[in-house]
Amino acid sequence: MAQTTKPETLVIIHTTMGDITAKLYNDTPLHRDNFIKLINEGWYNESPFHRVINHFMIQGGGNKDGEQDPGYTVEAEFRPNHFHKKGALSAARMPDQMNPEKRSSGSQFYIVQGRVVDERYLDAVTAQTGHMFTDEQKQVYKTIGGTPHLDGGYTVFGEVLTGFEVIDQIAAVQTGKGDVPIEPVTMTIEILE
Repeated sequence: MAQTTKPETLVIIHTTMGDITAKLYNDTPLHRDNFIKLINEGWYNESPFHRVINHFMIQGGGNKDGEQDPGYTVEAEFRPNHFHKKGALSAARMPDQMNPEKRSSGSQFYIVQGRVVDERYLDAVTAQTGHMFTDEQKQVYKTIGGTPHLDGGYTVFGEVLTGFEVIDQIAAVQTGKGDVPIEPVTMTIEILE
């Protein structure tokens, strides 16, 4: 019998505070293939986490030379089965006013730390955004946590498998103006073959 689905690509994000292993989803192929391309080109070598907000997310994606993106965007790939639970690997993007198609940055991404929320919070998000959560998603948000208000607005293209404590450590660093870590936290990403 022919194999119809290829295994998910695994990546390891080596940070100055420890390693994070993640898988890239196959049903977001534009984001997966772009991320793999940038890793192979060395874009993320010594790349800084430049926006860190405790109980929310850690963001990086510029290269070590200070370029914030490679000069293109990626078409949105929203999938109802992928959501902003703790450890979600998601593409950053420009705001709706400038980007009504919600196209993703060519290289900017964030990893969700988030927080545990209750049913009232989820109901409020649904009332505000119109986004409906499945029972499974509600359960995850109420136990593991995440950032449910981002669902349906940003492409989630992977998820962390190990290194959740590293996310917490990076999210807790002292930051200055613009949520930039005072002591730089950098990463280099490699593909696990």
